[in-house]
Amino acid sequence: MVSIEVPEGRPTAGATGFAAAMQGLLGSDGWRTDAPTLEAHARDNSWRHALPLGVALPRDREQVVQIVRACRTHRVPVVARGAGTGTTGAAVPVNGSIVLSFARMNRILDIQAGNRCAVVEPGVLNGDLQQALVAHGLFWAPDPSSADICSIGGNLACNAGGPRAVKYGTSRDNVLGLVAVTGAGDLIQCGGAYTKDATGYDLTHLLVGSEGTLALIVEATLKLTPLPVTQAGLRVLYRDADAAAAAVSRLMAQPVVPTRLEFMDARSLELLRRNGADVPEAGAMLLVEADGDHDTLPYLLQALATAAEGDGMLALDVAMEGSAREKLWAARKALSPALRSIAPGKINEDVVVPVSRIPDLVAGVQALAQQYTLTIVTFGHAGNGNLHVNILYHPDDADENARAHAALPKIFELTLALGGTLSGEHGIGLAKRDFMAQAFTPTTLAAMRAIKHALDPDGILNPGKVLPPV
Repeated sequence: MVSIEVPEGRPTAGATGFAAAMQGLLGSDGWRTDAPTLEAHARDNSWRHALPLGVALPRDREQVVQIVRACRTHRVPVVARGAGTGTTGAAVPVNGSIVLSFARMNRILDIQAGNRCAVVEPGVLNGDLQQALVAHGLFWAPDPSSADICSIGGNLACNAGGPRAVKYGTSRDNVLGLVAVTGAGDLIQCGGAYTKDATGYDLTHLLVGSEGTLALIVEATLKLTPLPVTQAGLRVLYRDADAAAAAVSRLMAQPVVPTRLEFMDARSLELLRRNGADVPEAGAMLLVEADGDHDTLPYLLQALATAAEGDGMLALDVAMEGSAREKLWAARKALSPALRSIAPGKINEDVVVPVSRIPDLVAGVQALAQQYTLTIVTFGHAGNGNLHVNILYHPDDADENARAHAALPKIFELTLALGGTLSGEHGIGLAKRDFMAQAFTPTTLAAMRAIKHALDPDGILNPGKVLPPV
């Protein structure tokens, strides 16, 4: 477990007056300082851990405004939290912070089927929203692996995506408007129930992906999409990762956009077989899916199959709707949990490169695995060039631990050298913060800091995250 220290120069908590203000605003059920509650909000789905000063549980946007204003007055940092499923430490409170949990702000305020949008509070779970939309024949596109339990606010905070993003886009592509509270305690509103807007600065898409460092989202208007009539998938096996990666480039260069395009390397397939999945031996595998209606789907699938063919392809199987398709995707979903059967330690980085550079990324990662004598499993959303590179190691083995953490910067260096970026959907948080100086020029980072200062003048919103220390 990693403990987090207060970043130098950040505000610290004034105890008595602030606690009294929180108690008066939220009551005993909305302002919690008991040990179990503090511990439950001390971590996200990373290895990082830090106890908050307290946990605020607002019920509406007005209470969020008052909490932020009190934090500003008393110079208390505030860390917004959804469901805590993030992997970068973005929701971990630095010492002296409070956690502002959106768990009670979980209402679906409106579903406007005619406008293809829904208005929700940030605590609504992705899975609950999807269930509510089925009756309207609609869905919200982002489908991260934690979709059943992650919150919409968290999805927006880190610009979550998932397998469907290759066709339907990430959270940023599927939000129309926001209401948010800045670090000054001001309520701002941007966008709305419309899909075309050339009015002023695009604050909506600026706030999405900012990990609660610029403003706290208290309401979101989400873009919805009609449910497909039918869908089907392909399972394509290749001789090696290079052949599969080359096929990804062919698939993404032709007119038919797959709904999902997932890549798994040889170690991924080996792991699936070890855990009972019916997956043949191969150097790599692609899972390709298309959706449409009953008349067009066969033609879409044929176009994808033709593009998938080429040098190094070993086999191609079609899985229509039903159990065959479900088994195909169950194998993909089983990968992340199965990694723990190899080693208890896992560094999971979701780097992105241009699709044409996927072969170079895969080859480079394989070379690093050999150089550092590590097991590195690579899989993910190949259609976006967004691969999850999983370094597996035993934390109690000092030498292996050191090699794992020495390999991590090399993966980022490789990604950036290929014209890529540090994250596609997990975000930056604490895990990748110190690598931002490699990804951006000093003047670009200065522009980001200027935006941060404009919206959060005292630096109380999620301090120490995203931007590296000056």
